[in-house]
Amino acid sequence: MADLLHLVDKPEGWTSHDAVARMRTILGERRVGHAGTLDPFATGLLVVGEGKATALLGCASLLPKRYHARARLGVATDTQDRTGVPIRTSSEIPGPGRIEETLARFRGRLMQRPPLYSAVKVRGERLYKAARRGRDVEREERPVHVYDLRLMEAPLPEASLPEIALDVTASRGTYIRSLAHDLGEALGCGAHLLSLRRVASGPFLVEDALTPDAASGMGAEAVRGRGLPLAQAIPHLPRVRLAAEEAARLRHGVPPGVDPSRVEPAPAPFPLPPGESAWPIGLLGPEGELLALAAAPPAMKLLRVLAAA
Repeated sequence: MADLLHLVDKPEGWTSHDAVARMRTILGERRVGHAGTLDPFATGLLVVGEGKATALLGCASLLPKRYHARARLGVATDTQDRTGVPIRTSSEIPGPGRIEETLARFRGRLMQRPPLYSAVKVRGERLYKAARRGRDVEREERPVHVYDLRLMEAPLPEASLPEIALDVTASRGTYIRSLAHDLGEALGCGAHLLSLRRVASGPFLVEDALTPDAASGMGAEAVRGRGLPLAQAIPHLPRVRLAAEEAARLRHGVPPGVDPSRVEPAPAPFPLPPGESAWPIGLLGPEGELLALAAAPPAMKLLRVLAAA
């Protein structure tokens, strides 16, 4: 077993669980998990942890995600994406100027209602299960943050099925299909998501990812050769560098008494999603190895010890 973070390019039609199952097969390891679920029809970056790197998935899930999305204007569906049934159509398609103007309303901190066909739980039940039974469950709006939203392609004037392409960077918990749906409602023509590709998760990029498809022929050695060791998997976290004696005590379960002034900023800082107050702190040993995660000052409580005694 290795303790590595893997960047996986999830194929279309696979669930996130399918990708993890494939990685378990390749690696011959059961202790594998992922951060940031992708819908089956979506493609792109899935951050996967192996061994002790699974302890990093919680903070990896807090990272903002960047997507390339394509939406069809003039048709709204019940699932807010191409897998659903049309519920409203319109032939009144706005021009690029109106679209650009409307996009400005969807930048920054927003309140977003999760789609009915989603895994969000309401009163202990997944919304998609209620939807399949024909129930329209009341869904509370939740705060999300859209850090960047740009129009990559405007609809062609002569197109019978007009489409737009968007470049979106948003916080954890943001539903891009809901963003496409809500944009269509604001434009007055309706819209639904046609395709979605996650191109980045914080500092991690899809161009650095491997494909888990069996056709790639990659074995455990090749996959692990591209994995990120623990210390390289946390460029987004602040850190404290421990002295040798502090690291030795930590390896035996004794938490260090660290003054907050010793906390160094993250090499690659990223904003936290709404509702989160601080990133965990990485405690590094004298050689730069990641020994543990701790709560931010003033608590500095140990969250997870990764170093062996």
